[in-house]
Amino acid sequence: MNQIPFREALAVWFRIGLLSFGGPAGQIALMHRIIVDEKKWLPENRFLHALNYCMLLPGPEAQQLATYVGWLLHGVRGGVVAGVLFILPGALAIFLLTWAYVALGDLTLTEGVFFGLKAAVLAIVAQALWRIGQRALTGVLKPALAVAGFLALFVFSVPFPIVVLGAGVIGFAVAKHLAANGAAQEPSEVIETIHRPGTKRAAFISFVLWIATIAILLLALGPDNVFSQIAVFFSTMATVTFGGAYAVLAYVAQQGVEHYQWLQPGEMLEGLGLAETTPGPLILVTQFVGFLAAYREATMISPLFAAFLGALLTTWVTFLPCFLWIFAGAPYVEKLRNNQAISSALAAITAVVVGVIANLALWFAVAALFSEQFTVSGYGVDMRLPYLNSVDWPLLTLSAIAFIAVFRLKLGVLSLIGSMAGLGVLWTVFAG
Repeated sequence: MNQIPFREALAVWFRIGLLSFGGPAGQIALMHRIIVDEKKWLPENRFLHALNYCMLLPGPEAQQLATYVGWLLHGVRGGVVAGVLFILPGALAIFLLTWAYVALGDLTLTEGVFFGLKAAVLAIVAQALWRIGQRALTGVLKPALAVAGFLALFVFSVPFPIVVLGAGVIGFAVAKHLAANGAAQEPSEVIETIHRPGTKRAAFISFVLWIATIAILLLALGPDNVFSQIAVFFSTMATVTFGGAYAVLAYVAQQGVEHYQWLQPGEMLEGLGLAETTPGPLILVTQFVGFLAAYREATMISPLFAAFLGALLTTWVTFLPCFLWIFAGAPYVEKLRNNQAISSALAAITAVVVGVIANLALWFAVAALFSEQFTVSGYGVDMRLPYLNSVDWPLLTLSAIAFIAVFRLKLGVLSLIGSMAGLGVLWTVFAG
């Protein structure tokens, strides 16, 4: 790994950043194909161990995986370059698309595009649920964890950290029980010791920059200012939303719509559609939310400049902790690669993520397809259900077409989004 030229790695990370479409599943597959199969820079087991750790972390697992692999290859500078280049193309693209959404959102053509994108996103999220479920839900325990995770989130509104960390504890305990009773364990490999100078210092600098940003805004603007709210909310999100990008989106959607009222449920779907059309992690949809929040609540400065600052601040506080988690944890995770109990805990967390994605898929479907919902509460239950007579039949029809295109015709992400946007425009123009 030490013999890989840094300039060559730089070109590869730039290539991955430009081509990382299709959400976390597609992005991880792309990195695997280039890093493991094409370049042979890492063996399969090393790549998967890094992925399992990143699945445990709050935030976007694909971007954190890029940072981890970059750190393995070239230390701190490799991790920083890999993580930044994974974000940068998509961040620039989604800022321009969000600006177009705000500037042109009242036009019929633009409304049609985003109407179609809603249907496409519902199919894409369902496809992600299916793909991850096929890989993760083996045996008996893992499907049970996925179902339990879904029920805990959708029916009982249990916080994400409790659900995900609870799964990890169960996986750890099961591995310990099997070991204590003499169950066969996979043979351990002899691994090299990883020494990366400056990693602890990089973790400390990431932490200081992150906390200083929040403190300065709170002291200078007060807790009720929109920029302070953005910094606190997305920093909190970066620390409590476990389970990858889709879990993050569910948390952001529910808080951004119901608590802060920065946007409507349909707008969150449209923002996710924008993120699906761009390279980079889907969590960049948070930039869409920060843009709209600052744009709509700007008072002392122009709305567009406020939106730019809101988008930039959102991206900064969302992704800075990702570097902290990798630089602080990766050296220790490398030393635990042969620990069976830790590996079992990571596998259990991967399983419960399927339930997290199922909760997201159902929450989005209810918000998009039905204009009216009601809350069922009592005896620990706290969930929202739709009034069936409030269904949006045109969107339901487009969603059915999108599902056929994804599951039957195997249409790719970009082709699906383009097709559904076109159908949305046709429906809006002719129906209007």
